[in-house]
Amino acid sequence: MSLITEELYRQMGIRRSVVTFGESVCEELKERFDAIDAIAEYNQLKVIHAMQKNRVSDACFQFASGYGYDDLGRDTLEKVYADIFHTEDALVRPQITCGTHALSLALAANLRPGDELLSPAGKPYDTLEEVIGIRPSKGSLAEYGITYSQVDLLENGSFDYEAIRRAINEKTRLVTIQRSKGYQTRPSFSVKQIGELIAFVKEIKPEVIVMVDNCYGEFVETIEPSDVGADMVVGSLIKNPGGGLAPIGGYIAGRKDLIENCSYRLTSPGLGKEVGASLGIMQSFYQGLFLAPTVTASALKGAIFAANIYERLSFPVIPDGTEDRHDIIQAVTFGKPEGVIAFCRGIQAAAPVDSYVTPEPWAMPGYDSDVIMAAGAFVQGSSIELSADGPIKPPYAVYFQGGLTWPHAKLGILMSLEYLVREEIVSLS
Repeated sequence: MSLITEELYRQMGIRRSVVTFGESVCEELKERFDAIDAIAEYNQLKVIHAMQKNRVSDACFQFASGYGYDDLGRDTLEKVYADIFHTEDALVRPQITCGTHALSLALAANLRPGDELLSPAGKPYDTLEEVIGIRPSKGSLAEYGITYSQVDLLENGSFDYEAIRRAINEKTRLVTIQRSKGYQTRPSFSVKQIGELIAFVKEIKPEVIVMVDNCYGEFVETIEPSDVGADMVVGSLIKNPGGGLAPIGGYIAGRKDLIENCSYRLTSPGLGKEVGASLGIMQSFYQGLFLAPTVTASALKGAIFAANIYERLSFPVIPDGTEDRHDIIQAVTFGKPEGVIAFCRGIQAAAPVDSYVTPEPWAMPGYDSDVIMAAGAFVQGSSIELSADGPIKPPYAVYFQGGLTWPHAKLGILMSLEYLVREEIVSLS
């Protein structure tokens, strides 16, 4: 590191011992970072190839309003997504407001009263509890007579195949698999692991629909869950595939009949994919997708850096500093709320937007405990940008993700460590 760079870190409030500690960790990660860059190169080519195949042009960026009939940019983008994910069809819309909305849409569109939803990977992400009806909520699947079954993971974090076999019955219509850990201290699943589970489920009941919550996992590997048998993959555009430029939106890619059902649920029976104007944001969707592989690579480097920093300081981290990565999320367990709060305040202080704001835990909608979130982002709630959050409840773990560039991700982790040193939660001496 140059002296002028070190001096700028100091001016931004990070002491020399923190910077030195971080540099010693960085030196050991060059080989890992080279491997990430190789995956990003492959995925970048995959995205460009899909754009070229579908003849993306500047006409795709034009403003469309009203009903949105024959919106060239919207329709072409959905073909691009289908090619990237190797699926029959895709629904990619600004009208899908977030990842939870996309998942809720896919479930509600393809389940009917009397069907059962099975989660073979334990409890789903907190905000889906109300969608399903695990926690009562207006309009939940439970209110429509759709039942829910869950098989918890084994103690080592692997699938309980025998219990899954017993759980699949004549009512089981859809199996949902969450790729990322959510607010759990379990490993995230590799695409290979997901493929093995899908094959197992399909052997028992071939007609069952398998949906994968792909949030935080896109472009981390060279293949996606749709390459190993998933009937639908679902995600948010303000995470990996939006590349930090998409201001809103979600996607569902998969089997044509299932996507058609989703389109009718999103708009109206009889209208489906034909309506839904893009309102001038197509360039951001395309350009964000173009950047997504390298942006995801930057976030991955930040996650690995964080794991190695905090593992060296003896905090439990998932994944650990040497494990293969299957999403961009890094969990660090502090064991007390003060650690989670200090970490998040450090991430906020490193942001380009709202760096002067002090995050506080609060009762966020959709969660069963207070949650603290640090996100000085250009797009509100964009977790492909540098962000950290966590529920204020045992085991008091924080979940770090994002970083549009590796230098920013690095700054965020160093600033989080600086705040922990200030609060005397960490000592570098």
